[in-house]
This record gives sequence, structure tokens and C-alpha cells, in this order.
Amino acid sequence: MDLAFTPEELAFREQTRAWVRDNLPKDISEKVRNSIHLTRDDMQRWAKILGQKGWLGWGWPKQFGGPGWNAVQKHLFEEELALAGAPRIVPFGPVMVAPVIMAFGTPEQQKRFLPGIASGEVWWSQGYSEPGSGSDLASLKTRAERRGDKYVVNGQKTWTTLGHMADWIFCLVRTDSASERRQEGISFLLIDMRSKGITVRPLILMDGGHEVNEVFFDDVEVPVENLVHDENKGWTVAKFLLGHERMNTARIGTSKRELERLKAYAQTQQANGKPLLDDVRFRDRVSRLEIELTALEITNLRFLDQLRGGRPPGAEVSMLKIKGTEIQQGLTELMLQAAGPAAQAIAPVGADDGFDAFTAALAPRYCNYRKTTIYAGSNEIQRNIIAKQVLGL
Repeated sequence: MDLAFTPEELAFREQTRAWVRDNLPKDISEKVRNSIHLTRDDMQRWAKILGQKGWLGWGWPKQFGGPGWNAVQKHLFEEELALAGAPRIVPFGPVMVAPVIMAFGTPEQQKRFLPGIASGEVWWSQGYSEPGSGSDLASLKTRAERRGDKYVVNGQKTWTTLGHMADWIFCLVRTDSASERRQEGISFLLIDMRSKGITVRPLILMDGGHEVNEVFFDDVEVPVENLVHDENKGWTVAKFLLGHERMNTARIGTSKRELERLKAYAQTQQANGKPLLDDVRFRDRVSRLEIELTALEITNLRFLDQLRGGRPPGAEVSMLKIKGTEIQQGLTELMLQAAGPAAQAIAPVGADDGFDAFTAALAPRYCNYRKTTIYAGSNEIQRNIIAKQVLGL
């Protein structure tokens, strides 16, 4: 096993770092570093910059317009973006539905949908969770009935992240209720969010933010050519997509950036007449989290070494999702502890130079990160996967 980067990989990192430094808009980077809300324009402006470079689809093979990078190059690219303070690329298009269309879509679907995703022009959202169907996704009830050359969709999706900004949504729908196994009779549809009968209702979070939504489908007509893969075989597509989603949830680079930010802040704060970072109990918690993050990075490098050797990791990749999201939550907890009563609910509009950017929006960010151990399959589900498929229990 070789966990060291080759000279060629290190050169690739430097080239990527230089390009990001020269092309990442400073105002967007400042918002990310200070946890200030990003607008749709902010996120799409950066997506289009990456799209012009051909890097929005950074994980795509060359045949579909991507750079054709290997697993190590993709990892280095993601880490350099995070360390530079770039916004997280909204994954629903380039990371999730695009690989599905490449693997299961028809040539016509590939020509129709992939260019808009690669350029950053077309935004997607994910229609998976429903009331009563979250981690138990196979219990979904949104139904699509075939009528000639159309499906008629009725039902509801919930916790639909950025659904109010999306142009399209990919959905799991039930096309056969008579199947003996719940995983059977499910299909994967691509649905235009401008279709008649779609209603998006915001779910306002505790901090007043609008990030997630309920999406209602009332007799929504979807052309049959928007079916991906075979009818009633959507569970195969769903499992493939969830694998891509879970690989994208560890966010090691982002956690490394936020850890350094926490340590710098704690060094300036006073506790009993000395810097907070010198407090033994606080320093111990920071050190433990840093050790866990280092261990996670080494584990990720082990997976990358497997991929480098042509051996895709199996169910054990769930470890990245579990530990990565727990570390993200741990960081927000320590940040809140470091700021104490100074943690603010929202960043003041038009804040001047004396405004403490670190404490801005810390409390809402802490609350928001409670979701990380739930989405993409809860961490309890991931532990069951490891127990059954890796440990054989």
C-alpha cells in the first residue's frame, strides 16, 4: 500500500491550486470562509466558471466531456477547492444524476441532459425522501402511472434540498404496486420542474433559512423518454446513485479548513486569563478531533490507493460517510463552545470591518449540521451495511 502522492500527482495539486487561486471570486470565497449565506447567483457563478474550464464535471470520463481524471486527481481537486474556500459544488447534477445518465441513460438522454449539467446552466434537485420514507426509501409511495407515451405522477417528496432553485428533479416513483418486494416496482424519472401540477412549498429551518422544501406532484405528465433504465428497475439506479452520494459526504478538505479556522480563533480568545487553546480540556477535545480527521484522511487515502490499483472499494466506504459527518458535527460543536455567548443567530446586514466574522451564523450552522449524519442514508443504516456486508454479521 502506497499512501504517498507521486511527483506527478503533487504537480497536479500545484497546478490546480494556482488555477483556483486565480479564478475563484474573492467575494464568494469570503462568504464561504465566514459562513455567510450563498445566493443562487453566487453558487451558479462559480459553477459556470468551473464549467468553462471543463471542471464542473470533474469526475466525468473524457467521452462525456469531463477531464478524465483518476481517483487521486479527483480527490486532490476536491481538497484544493475546499482549502481555498470555494463553495461546495451542488452535487445533484454533476455528482449524482450525471453518472446515472452516463451509466443507464440512452444516447439521446446523454446528449440532451449532460451538456447543461457540465456548463452549470441547468440545476437539478433530488426527489427521494418522502413523509415516512427516508432511510427506508423502498417504502416510497409517489406513484407514476403509464398512460400511452406519458407517465402521470402523483405524490409528495420532502426535504428536497434547493428544490426551489432547480430546473429539473430526478425522482424515484412507484410504477408497480403489486411487486412482492418493495424494492421492485420502482422507476427512475427525470422531471421538468416547470411542469404543470408541481408545487414547491418551503420548509423554513430554525434559523429562518430556506434550504429544503416539500414538492407536490398532482397529475404531472412526464414523457416516457424521461425514464432512465428499465421500468420497475429503478432500485438498481438508486443504489448506484447512493454510492456516489456517500463518497461525496466525508468532505475532508472542508473539515481541515474549518479546523484551522477554529484553532486560530481559539488562540485569540481568553479563558481564565490565557488563550482558550491553552485550556487543557478544550485543547484535548480539539486534539482528539484532529486525530480523528487525520485517521479519516489516511483511510480515504487507502481507498484511493485501491482505486489507483483498479480495485473499487466496497461497502466499507460507508466508514467515510459515518466518520466524516461526525467530524463535521464535532467541529460545529467546538466552534460554538469557543464563541460562547458571542455566537450570533445571523450575520448583520452591512456589517463593518469590526464585525467578528467567526461568530456570525455559528448557531444556525451548528443546527444545520445536525442533518449530516442523516442524509445519504443515516449513519445507523451505514453501520448496518458495514456489519452485514463487510463483517458478515
